[in-house]
Amino acid sequence: MNMHYGEPIAKKLIPKEYITKYGVTNLFRVELPNFWRMLYTLTEGETEIEIIAFVLDVIDHDKYNKKFGYEKN
Repeated sequence: MNMHYGEPIAKKLIPKEYITKYGVTNLFRVELPNFWRMLYTLTEGETEIEIIAFVLDVIDHDKYNKKFGYEKN
């Protein structure tokens, strides 16, 4: 029901892969059990009242850190 479920990711932090491959202009992160992450974007549908959520990735913590450029300490 809540299309903005999760945490929005700043536009400057959206991986270029998502921008070039999918044309992403917004990205949200949902923390899942066992340190997994779901990444999704919202797009307009064919009508004025239709909004579609596309799940782009469900990845583990290590892959998430690599995709966003975080390093292990």
